[in-house]
Amino acid sequence: MENNDYIERTNFKSLIEEDGYDRIQDRLNIIDVFLGIEKHVTLEEMYRLVKEKGYDYEPEFVRQCMKRMVDLGFAQKKQFESQPIRYEHRHLGRHHDHLICTKCGKIVEFANEDLERLQSEIAALSGFHMLQHKMEIYGLCSECLAQRKLLMPLAMAKTGETVVIREIAGGRMARSRMADLGLRPNDNIEIINNNGMGRLILAHDCTRLAIGRGVARKIMVSLSDEKKDAACKEEI
Repeated sequence: MENNDYIERTNFKSLIEEDGYDRIQDRLNIIDVFLGIEKHVTLEEMYRLVKEKGYDYEPEFVRQCMKRMVDLGFAQKKQFESQPIRYEHRHLGRHHDHLICTKCGKIVEFANEDLERLQSEIAALSGFHMLQHKMEIYGLCSECLAQRKLLMPLAMAKTGETVVIREIAGGRMARSRMADLGLRPNDNIEIINNNGMGRLILAHDCTRLAIGRGVARKIMVSLSDEKKDAACKEEI
């Protein structure tokens, strides 16, 4: 066990003994499992990892132990968009942010001193005393991005992406529908909402559009390198 983990374990033992908890060794076994992993875990994953270590604890006991670790500041709960609640280590004196892949669910931790300093400066300029903060950046990890095809149906585009229309594979009705919406090949569109069900909400030339999923499957697009405008200007 690394020195820092030993300190954390000893600190945890002291606190739960002061609180009068029973089954001290069982609780220490669970924090040992938690300290031995370097990833964000769900409760279900913790049950499995504890069992793999040879411990046969009831799920409710594991849940209570994890809750106590959060209460005492050894762990923290994270709820990322469209993902189950996960637990991660809470290292004293260290802050990090997260990159979350919306396709495979991969979570990457990162820390940047320049970014931390800039956030403090922004708060200070507004006369704001910052107590805590978090940054979550959603997108595609390098592995998932490498799997994307050069051409894909619009229906497969992810929320937040900007894509360029390459061709319309549908017949006259599909082309007519696109023309009515003012969409043409080589147009760039931003995906506002694509939750996998119902219509897609798009942005084109500062206008929101709704396209049925059937039509969206017939529009072939590719990822666009064009930068999105910071704001849409009103015509005078």
